[in-house]
Amino acid sequence: MATTPVQIRIKNKKAWYEYLLLEDFVAGIVLTGTEIKSIREGKVNLTDSYCTFDSNELFVLNMHIAEYKYGNQFNHEPKRPRKLLLKRRELNKIQGKARDKGVTVVPTELYINEEGLAKLNIHIARGKKTYDKRESLKNKDQKREIERRHEE
Repeated sequence: MATTPVQIRIKNKKAWYEYLLLEDFVAGIVLTGTEIKSIREGKVNLTDSYCTFDSNELFVLNMHIAEYKYGNQFNHEPKRPRKLLLKRRELNKIQGKARDKGVTVVPTELYINEEGLAKLNIHIARGKKTYDKRESLKNKDQKREIERRHEE
């Protein structure tokens, strides 16, 4: 009997609220052994994380992966910069768009695919103004109200 693997999907809900997401990419991540074990336990926080370029390579910063509870002296540092793996064409496209004023690259979701590899959804994003945030909240409340009426 084969057991079904637990689906790991960690979302950055704050990114959906704070930014207008323009274009998305799927990137692999360079991880150590204890990091992938902590991800499989769901001990990740993407809330304040962002991506930046360092010598034509893309890194994710401030992504908190908790230390593995059974790790020894080889345990990882929770907020270390982690390299993202993308094709050169994708990296050039992201780097070109990230140079624009008010545009940033934010991670929105971390998951483990069918092959057991950790993948990170990243978006090219533009910061929302306060009135855009109010509009988002208003739309969310309207959808919730409609769902309540349909349940009754």
